[in-house]
Amino acid sequence: MDAAVRALAEPNRRAILQLVRDGELTAGDIADHFTITRPAVSQHLRLLEDTELVAVRQEGTRRWYRANPEGLAELRKWVEQFWAEGLGELKVAAQQQDWPARARKRNGEK
Repeated sequence: MDAAVRALAEPNRRAILQLVRDGELTAGDIADHFTITRPAVSQHLRLLEDTELVAVRQEGTRRWYRANPEGLAELRKWVEQFWAEGLGELKVAAQQQDWPARARKRNGEK
């Protein structure tokens, strides 16, 4: 998980992951979206591949990249624990704040 977090800390790598989220692109197609050099894009792709955030398919001389959701599974699970806890706390707080209004309704008050 630490490697994935470090990889995603860099804005260009996040942008690359966003590009290949919904489908495959070649390294050249990806590089066309950036002002950085193609070798720099290749280094970012290699790191994303090493951290299993992207999967690569070789077709002849082309390499096709796509997002690998499994590479984010551990990070997602870790983040979701905060989301679930936060939702639980929000529900309790909302219920506590709404308690007087519900009590008045039960007693026929407005």
